Formats: sequence, structure tokens, C-alpha cells
Amino acid sequence: MLFHNATVFTGTELVSHASVRVENGRILEINTAKVSDATSNSIDLAGDYLVPGFVDLQVYGGTQVFLNQKPTADTVRHILDAHRRCGTTSVLPTLFTAPHAVLTQAADAVREGMYEQPFGVLGLHAEGPYISPDRRGVHPSSAISTPNQDDLALLFEQYGDVTSLMTLAPEQFTPEQWTWLLNHKPARLQLSIGHSNATYGQARRALDEGIGLATHLYNAMRGFESREPGVVGAVFDHPTVHSSLVADGFHCDPVSIRLAHRLLGNRLFLISDALLIRPQQRQFWLTADMPLHYEKGRILNHQNQLAGSAITLLDAVRLCVNEARIALTDALQMASTVPAQIAGFGHALGKIAPGYVANLLRLDHSLRLQGVWAEGSRVV
Repeated sequence: MLFHNATVFTGTELVSHASVRVENGRILEINTAKVSDATSNSIDLAGDYLVPGFVDLQVYGGTQVFLNQKPTADTVRHILDAHRRCGTTSVLPTLFTAPHAVLTQAADAVREGMYEQPFGVLGLHAEGPYISPDRRGVHPSSAISTPNQDDLALLFEQYGDVTSLMTLAPEQFTPEQWTWLLNHKPARLQLSIGHSNATYGQARRALDEGIGLATHLYNAMRGFESREPGVVGAVFDHPTVHSSLVADGFHCDPVSIRLAHRLLGNRLFLISDALLIRPQQRQFWLTADMPLHYEKGRILNHQNQLAGSAITLLDAVRLCVNEARIALTDALQMASTVPAQIAGFGHALGKIAPGYVANLLRLDHSLRLQGVWAEGSRVV
């Protein structure tokens, strides 16, 4: 397949009047020479953007069901398919705080998805259960656990190849448990501070000692204050930590997004945090005793607390460009290049370069989706 007359975002820069040749599901070459061999397998993009497929490291569900509801391989397939149709070609299906038995069911389901779609399902994001009750948001309090070394050892032994990311509150661990965790976690597992009431000092020590990420900056974490900088201050003050952010117009004001990007630069990345994307039903249940409702682009519980989002990463990119006034190239990196690197797939995803997987999006100059390709095959 040949894409030509495109404005290509390579992962680092925009290249005008470019062509991209795809063979066997991989990028073969990028060229700025005039195309002379256009065939029936050629697509003239008429100047539209051709960008890497987006990578979402925190997504709970698709259009109809989320992983906690049904921790099955069919749910994982549904999540990937729903988000691919909206421009997110790779996902970390995410399980919010749940009992250990549900966590292992979800890990089994994600493992099957990884086998079927190794560049689509990148692993499991376990958000909890070791989080702060004071910063749980809408996570069910009954499922929050104090750290249990036996459960963690079993998880690492049986699902060390599946669990890619774990969000936790470091202050919930004793010093002995924390040392054990850092010494025994699988190499591919990354730890992220989130749903945490840690002080600046507690958070900074955790970031210095082994946590490389922060989960949905500003939300469900101790905020910045002049006398106690909190988790937010520790993230802003640290030289290497990366942080996710939900740019849906509800979790963060555009000014807060712009300031975070100014401080963190390419260490900031986007997540959808989507419980369901554009749900058809207006009312549903998070758990058996927690009703939710969808209202004006957001999902709320009965107390009108945010319960995840209903956006896609493309929605987040548009908000970053149009409202937070972040450069398009930076916003695209935040949705593709940076999360691909964090997930351990920076060698294959998140760029348009020779040898990379041909997960590609066509966007017009209003950033509306015009086409999606996964491993060179058209999805939309």
C-alpha cells in the first residue's frame, strides 16, 4: 500500500508532500519525492495528516461494557475494536480496584488478547487495589486492600508477563513491603503513583526509589499547596517522572493542562480514562451498589463525582490543540510516541518510520478522523 500527498507526522516532526509505503503490515519507507507509480493500492491523502495510531494506557471499556463488569477475552476484544474505530490502535485494558480473584480473571483475559493482537493489546493496567481510601474517587471502598505480599507474589509469578502497569499509593506500604515490592516486581511492570494522599516527602521518595509514572495528574492525588506541595508538587519537581493526564474538559482545566505541559514537556502523555466511550445508555452501574449516569460528555455517580471519562484519545488531542493551545506535534506525541515508549513498544509503535508497525490514522486539518489502519489493514 502507498499513501501519498500526505502531511506525515513521523513521531518527531511534520513532513509535507510525503509518501509512506507499507508492506506486510510494516512501514517500508517515507519519501518526499513525487510519486510516479500510484496504483489501485495507492491512497491520495490530498494533504491530510497521516499520523501514528494512538496508544491508550488507561481505558476501562468500549462502547457497551467495561473490564470490571465482564473480565473476559470478549470484553478485551470489544475494548480494542471500539477504540480502534476511533483512532486508538493500541490499548492497556484497565481494571479499577477489584478483588484479587477479579484481577486474575482480567489478567487471563488480557493475556488472550495479547496473544491474538500483540500490537493491539499491550498488557493489563491494574489501577489498585493498593490505593488510599482518602483518594479513592469512585473506586469501591470494599475492594481497597492493604498491601498483601502473598497476593503480590502470586500475581507476579502467574501474570508477570501480562501486568504492565500498576497504579498504587506508596504511603499504604510499610517500609519492608515497599522494599520487597521494588526487589520482586517483574521487569516489565511499571509502577505509577495515583489515588494517593502522600505528602511531598513521601511521594518524592517513592519517585526517587522506583516509581517512574504518575496516574491522571491532578486527579485523585494530594494537590499542590504552598506549605505542602503534595503529590502534584512532587511530580512537577522531579526530573524524570512521566505523568498521564485526562484532557476531557472536566478532569482538568485547559490552563492546568498547558501549565503541566510547560513543566513536564514530553514527559506528559494523554490517557482517555474512558469507562465507556459515547455510551448509548444514559444510566448503568459501576458496581452492584453504585449507579452511574452519562451526562453531557461525562460519567458521574449519584453524588455527581466524575467516574472516568467518555472520550477517546483523539478527543483529548483536539482539546489540547484547540483549548490548551499545545502545539499539534506535541499533542500527537502525547497520544502516540510517548505512551508507546512507556509501554515498552517504542521500537514498534508511536512513529512513522521504516520497520515500525503500520498503525496509522488519517486526520483532516480540523483533526477529524478520516481513516484508521491497523498493521496495514483498514479498520475504518
